[in-house]
Amino acid sequence: MHAFTALLSGLFGACPEMALFLALVLGCWIGRFRFGSFQLGGVAGSLLAAVLISQVGVHIDSGIKSVLFALFIYAVGYQSGPQFFRSLGRQSLKEILMAVVLAITGLITVVAVARIFHLDKGLAAGLAAGGLTQSAIIGTAGSSLEKIGLPLAQVQQLQGNVAVGYAVTYIFGSIGPILLCVNVLPWFMKRGIREDAIRAEAEQAGGVHVMGEGEVSAFPNLVGRAYRLTQSDLTIAGVESMAAGVTVEQVLRNGKPAGIGADAALLPGDQLLLVGQRSEVLATGQKIGQEIGDVPGLDLSLIRRDVVLSRKDFVGKTVDQCVQSLSAAVRHGVYLVALSRAGKAMPVTGSMQVKDGDIVTLLGTSADVQRAAAQIGTILLPSIKTDLVFHSLGVALGLLIGLGVVHMGSVPLTLGSGGGALLSGLLFGWYQSRHPVTGNMPQGASTFLVDFGLAGFVAVTGLQTGQQAIATIMQHGITLFLLGVVVTLVPLILTMLFGRYVLRYNNTAIFAGALAGSRSANPAFGEVLNKAGNAVPTTPFAITYAVANVLLTLLGPLVVAFS
Repeated sequence: MHAFTALLSGLFGACPEMALFLALVLGCWIGRFRFGSFQLGGVAGSLLAAVLISQVGVHIDSGIKSVLFALFIYAVGYQSGPQFFRSLGRQSLKEILMAVVLAITGLITVVAVARIFHLDKGLAAGLAAGGLTQSAIIGTAGSSLEKIGLPLAQVQQLQGNVAVGYAVTYIFGSIGPILLCVNVLPWFMKRGIREDAIRAEAEQAGGVHVMGEGEVSAFPNLVGRAYRLTQSDLTIAGVESMAAGVTVEQVLRNGKPAGIGADAALLPGDQLLLVGQRSEVLATGQKIGQEIGDVPGLDLSLIRRDVVLSRKDFVGKTVDQCVQSLSAAVRHGVYLVALSRAGKAMPVTGSMQVKDGDIVTLLGTSADVQRAAAQIGTILLPSIKTDLVFHSLGVALGLLIGLGVVHMGSVPLTLGSGGGALLSGLLFGWYQSRHPVTGNMPQGASTFLVDFGLAGFVAVTGLQTGQQAIATIMQHGITLFLLGVVVTLVPLILTMLFGRYVLRYNNTAIFAGALAGSRSANPAFGEVLNKAGNAVPTTPFAITYAVANVLLTLLGPLVVAFS
């Protein structure tokens, strides 16, 4: 066993990154196991696996952790920017109150535990920093200890105790919110995160049903049907005039393509391909002839293209007014099948007012769509490429914002790299939704950054602190660890009860996001996102996260003062 440990230590010493990826492999594998309704998840599993691996001795650079965390939190903000800014307003008061309640209950819990168990001010502050996973408390508490008039040696001892308390309690401080937000909260609410996330997404869409990945309608509104003409004295224009939403896209005569000019005469026996609104195609088909099955040569490929509206004279007009302002030749064969605004699907109705930057989805032949798009805006061509200039600038700006410090008395307050990257991601995501031609990032790319960034961040944290934490527990006993469990869980449980019975949260996905954010619990939020399968929990998380970052940082001096 000693030889195996020495081998691993040598390997990790030569390549510490190997320990990181091994922790991800083991952690994500462990996280898949279910025990009834309980599932640890990949994030908590990676943390536990990293703590285990750290016991052989791993020295990994903190810069890796900072980069992974910045990528994770920026991508979260980018995905949710449009929705976040739409949600700001009086309704945000609930999230602010959540963060305030958790900070107050966290302070009371730490002070009560410290007094009951006669902990000194240093251990109490370390308990707060680790149990609430707010590393900034180490700095604010350390500064406060220097100003309480104790001898230098005693101050240094207390500052050392801050680090001891932090090391012992930080790991469960990260795991506890995951267990509560992902497992306990759905049990308490008697509804799952995923089902409520789907419900909230539908409500936010204003009743517009958005197809999920791989979904297709069994009863599509736009259809193509083939008919054999039985009527005489008809032209293509005559057939199309029978219903506004029908076009003749192809004509076969004696098995060969015939001309489809508007004035082209049709003969009995001609085979026509009609495309348009289902009800109108069926009604028109019944008037002109008999529906037929597959006909060789009577086929057509249609394309869907998203087009950014840029015509200034469209702004403020209704959809019907915009359509009528286009010539019949431009409109011919083109169908408006979807409309979105700042990432939100909008109802496609004639009375819907158009705004600058709206995205319309057109369906038709390639030539027809290109012709119509040239009159109304710019086509957004699907791309798997990420705009690295745009997003690298976003991350860099976020890190720059995180360097800013505001002093409240003697207490320094800062968003930190996490808060700065989150704010930048929100802004850049909102901007990209308003100017979709720039800043492309495919959904798969942003999802990878979220998943890998968070799991990698907690794995590096476990590799760096796991050995010290286990050694400290062995030295000081398990009491301090158990007190950390109390500090982690009691404020969360009290805040959960406050959110349910006072603030009346009734959507589990939104509630879980707010609860995770009120503790600045990024690992818990990552698991909530995985369970939700969409970005619904992000807006409440972003609001509570920003408030909690400030309030929890202020706990350092308060714990020193009252414990």
